[in-house]
Amino acid sequence: MTTLVTGAGLIGTAFAQEAAKRGETLVFFDARPDDAYLRVKLGDAVPEVVRGDVRDLPALVDAVRTHGIDTLVHTAGLIGGQVSAALYTGLAINVGGTINVAEAARLGGVRRFVHVSTNGVYNRRIAHHGPIAESHPRGGGGPYASSKTANEVLLETYAEHYGFELLMVRPAAVFGYGHYVAGSSAGIRVHALVEGGVAGTRVEIPAAQAAPQEYVYARDVGRMIDRLATIAMPSQTVFNAATGIVSTFEEMAAAAKTALPGLDARIEPSSASAPEPLDITAAREVLEWEPAYSLEEAFADYVEEFRRANA
Repeated sequence: MTTLVTGAGLIGTAFAQEAAKRGETLVFFDARPDDAYLRVKLGDAVPEVVRGDVRDLPALVDAVRTHGIDTLVHTAGLIGGQVSAALYTGLAINVGGTINVAEAARLGGVRRFVHVSTNGVYNRRIAHHGPIAESHPRGGGGPYASSKTANEVLLETYAEHYGFELLMVRPAAVFGYGHYVAGSSAGIRVHALVEGGVAGTRVEIPAAQAAPQEYVYARDVGRMIDRLATIAMPSQTVFNAATGIVSTFEEMAAAAKTALPGLDARIEPSSASAPEPLDITAAREVLEWEPAYSLEEAFADYVEEFRRANA
């Protein structure tokens, strides 16, 4: 069996790290793959990489058919403010690109489609008390969240109409070495802690960037995606990838300091209220998954990768 992964970034490589352990044959499809980054993440296990844009349907179809793809993991797309910065282009990549990936899966006879969505699809304007389960209503976000909501609905339509197996993961704020490159706001500010701690420079985080948030380490998300790619098709098809714990950025800095004792971080206090955490009951009960990395363990791993990449 062979799996095609759209996007050779943080989440795609986190899944590849897990899939490689069980000997899965992988192919990346990415518009601008970074060979050095792939070597840091995957070492000698770097799979074949097809250079292509998700807006190019013929290239996607060719990749699926040429490699006999059985499972497709879709991570490619623009993140956060990159969508709103040029809205037409952002939606063409995120929404139009996802339609192309679904069509390529249909034409190539893909059996299972695993889609990486976001916790941003939840409509947080609807009053809710307690952890947010997968049944919480969608919608109400900005351009990025709206594009991911549209993707979910369109993929559900494709799967129902054409019969392939669709599973989706909604991660909390993902962090790990590389996410800042893609433009993740959470990734950028977490990376600032690591970069500053290694370099011995002061890190200053303004209040606007220090709001409480629920974070999840990329390797844990990769573990869930690998589970979704291999498990017998469950009755539930959407799962939160999270910790169930909302952290202040001061707590993130304290966790980073365990791996970087010299870290000098100045965090301006935030007045933002803490969001409700995600409910991971379904992930525990259906997938037998739960986060394996504490914040401290995650930062230790992050710092090791960063130093290896910059040696």
